[in-house]
Amino acid sequence: MKYISTRDQNQTVAPSQAIVAGISPDGGLYLPESIAQISPDVQKSMLEMDYPNRAAEVLSRFLTDFSREELLQYAQAAYSKAKFPSPAVAPVVKVRKTLSVLELFRGPTCAFKDFALQLLPYLLTASLRKNGETREVLILVATSGDTGKAALEGFADVDGTKICVFYPYGGTSNIQRLQMTTQRGLNVMVSAVHGNFDDAQTGVKQIFTDENYRSLLAEKGYLLSSANSINWGRLAPQIAYYYSAYLDMVRQGTIRLGEPINVAVPTGNFGNILAAYYAKLSGLPIARLICASNRNNVLTDFIRTGTYDKNRPFYLTSSPSMDILVSSNLERLLYLLSGSDTEVRRCMDALKNAGRYQISEEVLAKLNADFDCGFADDDQASETIARTYRETGYLPDTHTAVGIRVYEEYRQRTGDDTPSIVAATASPFKFCPSVLNALGFPVPEGDFDRINTLSVKTGLAAPRSLTALCGMPERFPGVVNPDQMRNVIDSML
Repeated sequence: MKYISTRDQNQTVAPSQAIVAGISPDGGLYLPESIAQISPDVQKSMLEMDYPNRAAEVLSRFLTDFSREELLQYAQAAYSKAKFPSPAVAPVVKVRKTLSVLELFRGPTCAFKDFALQLLPYLLTASLRKNGETREVLILVATSGDTGKAALEGFADVDGTKICVFYPYGGTSNIQRLQMTTQRGLNVMVSAVHGNFDDAQTGVKQIFTDENYRSLLAEKGYLLSSANSINWGRLAPQIAYYYSAYLDMVRQGTIRLGEPINVAVPTGNFGNILAAYYAKLSGLPIARLICASNRNNVLTDFIRTGTYDKNRPFYLTSSPSMDILVSSNLERLLYLLSGSDTEVRRCMDALKNAGRYQISEEVLAKLNADFDCGFADDDQASETIARTYRETGYLPDTHTAVGIRVYEEYRQRTGDDTPSIVAATASPFKFCPSVLNALGFPVPEGDFDRINTLSVKTGLAAPRSLTALCGMPERFPGVVNPDQMRNVIDSML
């Protein structure tokens, strides 16, 4: 299987080359030139597999210059019991008659990004070997909250790599910030950036497409790569957990093999729901994909109207990982729907120059054939946290609450009783002030008093990886303007 750029379909690379590069030299994103198919018979054979074997089975269809044995070895290391204590790795919990929750926060940083970023170091270092690359890899990451810590945790002290993470100053929860600024490892660097996530993400993309700077780094023995979901090595592992969730729903008796489900995903950068779309395209019986946004509802407007417009107010919300106005992975969806690199270039140029673009009625019809959407503001998310906990005993975080709320509104609006899953993207303990407020409990001053209070009031055990942050020294307190991001990299090197 070859991979092509969304902006130049004549430029082809092997899967391992796409993982090493992260982003195409033309600024486009890599994606497979054809969609691998996983037949019903293969899906049936996966029913009794554990999570690492399921992941290897799915990934072997997309990363064809890796053997299944290699991928299984990497998956077993990435999803070990030491890192993912739950036997299911990604448990599926039935919350209501038609609604289950896919818990993607049982890993070392309590967020769904762990599934890709525990595996990516194995994929990347193996890809370097496969391509005879001897330079040290410099990984650049822009994060709205969870990707940064998950990437740092995955790559800390991995030989042959350095990683530099940028996050928006004041744009994450304090626990998310502490997870990054206390990170251990000799090869890591973290910096806050004045502005929002889009400013940090734009800064990283500009560095990637600066040929003079890339050449300078190459002279110094460094190769640029990315651990954001612009890297296919980030996106591919996420496809696997939708297959695993479906198979677990079959094993639980919620559905029969071959019956359809709906998938609702709280998303800002569109990577997590795009992985579900790839699962659907490759044969998983997904009926509707429900895109859930917070108050920064640029994706909702796009799916409803076909107009993508980032020229709007930017809001800091209680679900900060979704506080995004430029959804990078939408570029891959545009290519999938239009089949045209020319159309993608037109849209991306318009977004860069005017901050907006419009797709054709034909492409919009294709989009609406598979996707539904909605958004929830902070008050609605808070109400959903309280009501879900009161009625079912299940405690969602702020992002998952957005997904649940949008799913509930979709079901009420359409009457669609198809069994559905909502991707639970983070632990409620990462957002204690908002969750405590929603439940009507007092909110103590200190972060760790808040974690303890939420644990005591709900009877849920707080994740050790969060409680262990208490008292850890902050190594990276710095904050820079977007035009100083390169200086941070230079000082690190």
